[in-house]
Amino acid sequence: MIPLSLYVHWPWCLKKCPYCDFNSYSKSQKDIPEERYVDCLKKAFLHQLPWVKDRTIETIFFGGGTPSLMKASSIESILSFISQNAQISSTAEITLEANPGTLNSESYRAFRQSGINRLSIGVQSFDDRKLQCLGRIHSKEVALTAIREAQQEFDNINIDLMFGLPTQGLEDLCSDLSLAVSMNSTHLSYYQLTIEPQTMFAKRPPLNLPSIDLIDQMQEKIETETSKQNFDHYEVSGYAKPGRYCRHNLNYWEFGDYLGVGPGAHGKITYGNKIFRTVSFSHPKKWMNSVESSGGGIKEKYSVIPENLPFEFMLNILRLRKGASKELWEERTLLPWSVVEEKWNQGVKQKLLEPAENRLQTTPLGWQFLNNAQEIFL
Repeated sequence: MIPLSLYVHWPWCLKKCPYCDFNSYSKSQKDIPEERYVDCLKKAFLHQLPWVKDRTIETIFFGGGTPSLMKASSIESILSFISQNAQISSTAEITLEANPGTLNSESYRAFRQSGINRLSIGVQSFDDRKLQCLGRIHSKEVALTAIREAQQEFDNINIDLMFGLPTQGLEDLCSDLSLAVSMNSTHLSYYQLTIEPQTMFAKRPPLNLPSIDLIDQMQEKIETETSKQNFDHYEVSGYAKPGRYCRHNLNYWEFGDYLGVGPGAHGKITYGNKIFRTVSFSHPKKWMNSVESSGGGIKEKYSVIPENLPFEFMLNILRLRKGASKELWEERTLLPWSVVEEKWNQGVKQKLLEPAENRLQTTPLGWQFLNNAQEIFL
């Protein structure tokens, strides 16, 4: 059985960060009562439920935006509604994204009691000057306090960090990295700053970004130092302690199924002999209007054509350092191995992919030049 996850989107932040291209909006733009929004999330979930009838939800992820701005009672209400209408695994991983400065010790306790069992804290940097440049609302001390307070209630915590920041040198990175690994987190997500279209940074690019050579040195340093602290670099941006992989993201990368509720949320569902994708309306009001008129908030639902599956599958699976079993290809794409065998062998000849005897994974060279390995399947 293909694993099933659920993504729940909260689109509001205290303010929009200049590098962020997620479907998020400043809280000043929020003129919708939280109770009404939560009610729409429930209705959107019910709308999609027939597509996954009798299947168990293995992971739930509250993302955003800044979902830690939600009331804990809203989270509890949503989770209770889901469990009344569908089966949630007794060992489900239930994650909440949180930003330092939006919570206190009582908030963490309330979210833990609401059913959240994994926290992902958006720190980005422990350098106050870098945080200011990134438009973050918190300081180094606020971030450290947030992690310590969260650890009083949660034993499974991810810290989000960024590298390749304006004026950042290798010494700056090492300082951030040293603090991160000293905080006894179970998972680190380390993302390189990229200038995405339609962001404030795209309109006004920051000055003094590190060179490509320096970026490579930073990446190598992150991998070396996290390995010393028993973190497994299991995914391009993911570093986990043993047994602490992010199960929700792992389901994405292993081409599992997931429902997406909330404005801009995407879904992927396998039923019958087809794979379907869903795209929700992006703007919160337009999404809510669709939900309340029984449209479920879905802007588009389409069947993935077989010709697109090789790239979609490999785009995800090759992000994993150890790849996946060869059998996963046929199970998750519903296609025979022969469909992709020639292209895989092409990657083997280019020394980007390992021979597909038992597992599908990149070589060390393919891991280093991952885009090239993935593009073979276009």
